[in-house]
Amino acid sequence: MAQSPKFDAEALKARFNPEGSMLRRQQMKMLEMVAELDRICRKYDIPYFLYGGTLLGAVRHNGFIPWDDDLDVGLLRKDYLRLMEVLPGELPEHIALQTNDTDKNYFYFFAKLRDKHSVLEEESPYDQVFRERGIFIDIFPFDQMRLWTHLVAEPLQGHTFKIFRTASNRRKAMRTIRLITWCNRHLTFPVLRFISRATGGKTLTYDYGIPFHLVYDIGDIFPLTTHEFEGIQLSVPGNSHEMLRKQFGDYMSLPDLDHLQSHTARLEFDD
Repeated sequence: MAQSPKFDAEALKARFNPEGSMLRRQQMKMLEMVAELDRICRKYDIPYFLYGGTLLGAVRHNGFIPWDDDLDVGLLRKDYLRLMEVLPGELPEHIALQTNDTDKNYFYFFAKLRDKHSVLEEESPYDQVFRERGIFIDIFPFDQMRLWTHLVAEPLQGHTFKIFRTASNRRKAMRTIRLITWCNRHLTFPVLRFISRATGGKTLTYDYGIPFHLVYDIGDIFPLTTHEFEGIQLSVPGNSHEMLRKQFGDYMSLPDLDHLQSHTARLEFDD
């Protein structure tokens, strides 16, 4: 069983995300988007779960980690594909779905929901060529497979990030990146998926195209339950403790608060 947190929650909030601060406004936009996602998933009976630092925030802080500037959810691949089908017809006008299909320069193999009334620049350079660049939440697909097939896939798409980072003309480099992404999506990864399923792959990790892996037990995720997150109930893995332990170790202890890293370099709101 998880230990009770040993920190002053109000002091952390005052230091990192007081009401009205840019970070708190960003967090509230993300909360709005995940609430919409939760509504849609409930409507269509699509199971999702908070993941990564967002799950850690739910368990340790009952909401965002005070200094956190992103939000992650996960779904099994079959549920992810169903969600991608229904989202375009369900999202309100001010929230955009960003995938390979909606943004030709988006070369990630997970989806984002984007707020249309903000502009966000990340510390990493990859978003510079994306069409939608507002505040976002990440939606990760997970699948069961032979782990070696994921290890084969990781550098195939991971190489696109190196091409982008080292290119003297990044917009020209996108032609190569789009070609590699198309080949991986429509040729290489389907072959690896077929091999994995034909040989009984059962390792649960990120779907192909996400160039890193963490291994989980599907029994730690399902059956799902709920947990408070910023005053609302959101879906979380049934064994959140084990999920967090595998990813973070002693997850109830705070990190060094003087050496935190942010994903956000610049943020503007329309208003």
